[in-house]
Amino acid sequence: FFFFFFFFKQKTAYEMLRSLVGSEMCIRDRPIPIVNCKKCGPVALDESELPLELPDVDCYEPTDTGESPLSKIDDWVNVKCPKCGEDAKRETDTMPQWAGSSWYYLRYTDPNNNEELASKQAIDYWMPVNWYNGGMEHTTLHLLYSRFWHKFLYDIGVVNQKEPYAKRTSHGMILGENGEKMSKSRGNVVNPDEIVEEHGADTLRLYEMFIGDFEKSAPWSSESIKGCKRFLERYYLLKDILVDEDIIRKDLEVKFNKTIKKVSEDIENLKFNTAIAALMALINDIYDTNKITKQELKVFTFLLNPFAPHITEEVWKSVENENYFVCTQKWPIYDENKCTDTNVEIVVQVNGKIKCKLIINKNESKLKVFELSLIHISEPTRQAEISYAVFCLKKKKKKK
Repeated sequence: FFFFFFFFKQKTAYEMLRSLVGSEMCIRDRPIPIVNCKKCGPVALDESELPLELPDVDCYEPTDTGESPLSKIDDWVNVKCPKCGEDAKRETDTMPQWAGSSWYYLRYTDPNNNEELASKQAIDYWMPVNWYNGGMEHTTLHLLYSRFWHKFLYDIGVVNQKEPYAKRTSHGMILGENGEKMSKSRGNVVNPDEIVEEHGADTLRLYEMFIGDFEKSAPWSSESIKGCKRFLERYYLLKDILVDEDIIRKDLEVKFNKTIKKVSEDIENLKFNTAIAALMALINDIYDTNKITKQELKVFTFLLNPFAPHITEEVWKSVENENYFVCTQKWPIYDENKCTDTNVEIVVQVNGKIKCKLIINKNESKLKVFELSLIHISEPTRQAEISYAVFCLKKKKKKK
């Protein structure tokens, strides 16, 4: 409580925040434990009188003068000065919800302590907060106020570090389909209940993470969400091409290891959209082989589970029939040595025209590649005068 008094009475660059932090007039908010005395000025209540509680009243209507409703309650307002004993008045402005939310993270470290905010042992063990994440609007305000509180508490020796948060991130906002902030007045609000009803909870969850960069705003698209639903449907139908083999096939070994690495790193870095894109690419490669092994389905299911928990639990239960949840199992591990493709596809051009395509080892010599090319091009081309030959790596087309 003393902090708020200290905060808005100081003539600092933070004076501009006074109206937001310390000058609320809502009777339902926290009372400020200050008594205003004509002789002594503002005087803090003795600690034995805390917490100061709001009075029980029947009418909460505001006053005609613009003062707090508390100012009308004479038997609560009129008190004796704790310092000189003369007539004085309680502070009738109240502290808003920021008075609690600006330090709640500290209380989490020791919630049952009735003697102090939190014990030194608890604060030393838990603080600072490892990761602070929230919406941009919330983070900006709350981060500002909680840092003011924390720095004050550090100055008086309550906490052991200057900064409350080791890491901070802010997620972007999902806009309406017209690119504007969702609002009932604009008529562009998307009702999540309706989306769940039409497409399912997993589709909504997946699309919100696939919609774009985590920290950037992105417009909602009723068409794009259908793509996420199709992807989940393709995943569900993998059961139809399942074969009873507990291996990852050689031709997919590199792709699986690369995907495990990609998804693992992207989740840690909040790049959910690119992690999902990697899974979409992998499922295309799987369908190209017209089958999937049990081990491949297991790995794919475990990678997809954080994004689509309901369908992955259902699929794995129907396939494995084990009495455990996917989300409780060990995360797949990749082999760094198997995260690099050993073979590449090249396109051979002779005199500006494409003549053949080759799958070769990426470490193959130029002479060997040239010899292989001669074998695969037609006889008339070999007999013709070759002005120049070009070997190009073939870029794979993205499958929708």
